[in-house]
Amino acid sequence: MDLKEHIRDVPDFPKEGIVFKDITPLLSNPAAFSNAIKQFAEKYRGEKIDAIVAAEARGFIFGAPLALELQTAFVPVRKPGKLPFQTESITYDLEYGTDTLEMHIDGVSSGQRVLIVDDLLATGGTVEACCKLVEQTGATVVGCAFLIELQFLNATQRLNDYDVFSLLQY
Repeated sequence: MDLKEHIRDVPDFPKEGIVFKDITPLLSNPAAFSNAIKQFAEKYRGEKIDAIVAAEARGFIFGAPLALELQTAFVPVRKPGKLPFQTESITYDLEYGTDTLEMHIDGVSSGQRVLIVDDLLATGGTVEACCKLVEQTGATVVGCAFLIELQFLNATQRLNDYDVFSLLQY
């Protein structure tokens, strides 16, 4: 199945000059959505993965079903104040300012092997922060997986310490 047939280009969103890659047509097609999860699972099924970590909100869409498919834990990473238990946090730089992400302190632990999952790899800032947050716990990031990679933004250079895999490249 060609998953690109289920990705819609939306010009000038969220601002002029940007062509947004809309994943909602893929999500609304059960066969395409299932195929994407199966392709991720084929890539990682042979690896020992103790947990899948994904940042809100669209990372959850792919991370949770992949965790079920691989029979491993799913650990959400959220903006500050959204998780009900004690958290680890990381603050990271954005183009104009900073942002913070949090994960429960018992989400992953030292020695665990973790896969980071998100829908889109653009500049790599959020996923790099997720990797560092996981590493703060003593866990190891075994890879970073994405439905879509925007290659022209060169995020893989930023993430050169990690194994990066994407189903679709633009």
